[in-house]
Amino acid sequence: MASDLDDDRPRPQPKHEIGQDLSLLSLGELTERIALLNAEIARLEAAVAAKETSRARADAVFRL
Repeated sequence: MASDLDDDRPRPQPKHEIGQDLSLLSLGELTERIALLNAEIARLEAAVAAKETSRARADAVFRL
């Protein structure tokens, strides 16, 4: 029954939505969003690097 309770909770709004109207945001808010998006890009790049490393190791094992 916990799932019934979860459905009633308000969902948190995303910090930034792609394509969102930026005209109402302050300079500080825009700067904050840039930092947020740069951190997300770094996180994605790290995930890509980890997957590339994993794949290279698997390729090396199967070449034997």
